[in-house]
Amino acid sequence: MIMLNAIADAAREAGAIVLRAHDAAVHQKEGHFNFVTDADVAVQNYLKTALLQALPEARFFSEEQENEPLTDAPTFVVDPIDGTLNFMRNRRASAVSIGLLKNKAPVMAAVYNPYADEMFTAEQGKGAFCNGKPIHVSASLPENALVAMGTSPYDPELAAKSMAFARDFLLRAGDIRRVGAAALDLADVACGRADVYYELRIRPWDAAAGSLLVTEAGGRFYSLGHAQPYYDDASGVLAVTPACDAMAREILAEVL
Repeated sequence: MIMLNAIADAAREAGAIVLRAHDAAVHQKEGHFNFVTDADVAVQNYLKTALLQALPEARFFSEEQENEPLTDAPTFVVDPIDGTLNFMRNRRASAVSIGLLKNKAPVMAAVYNPYADEMFTAEQGKGAFCNGKPIHVSASLPENALVAMGTSPYDPELAAKSMAFARDFLLRAGDIRRVGAAALDLADVACGRADVYYELRIRPWDAAAGSLLVTEAGGRFYSLGHAQPYYDDASGVLAVTPACDAMAREILAEVL
């Protein structure tokens, strides 16, 4: 609990940096519609210092740096601002995402939405929480499911399949939402605000923390194309409640 509190404290302070940096300079990154701001870098620098002070033997794996391959060593996997484009456009839907991995699997997680002042935390085997209160996935039936989707905007070759999934979910579930921050989508599944989240390619820092929220809240998390959740590199993901699991996987199997 002491370590999880230190991770959550770092996430909260990082969120304060995000709120103060609304006019941060923007820079183009390699790839389609891919940006970084000075705020992303400032948050990452802060988190690297704070987290490695809390656990000096850990490694640090984050979006805005060159990373060594993931190992079994304790590793903080960090997205300093998940939803950078939302941050740039003042859409108030971004999060600080921190997962602590051991043996390449998340054991602690904090996802902080500074705009709503919501701190989602989880520890392996000890449940998931929002602002200290236990959270659980929903029991909604598949035909009433609210499906969160990501469009993998950095990978335009996946657009057709992404939209095919959206069409099928729209016909067989309830409705669809696109937030633009994977960590928030995963937190929404964990706390019952959504029943399914899928995206055909995201990076490890997008899912490392949120996936633990989902599983500790009673949901299921899959890395598409892998037998086990996979954090070494980019992959497709599916987070789903037990009630909607069969429907979601059937739809994905039909299109993939």
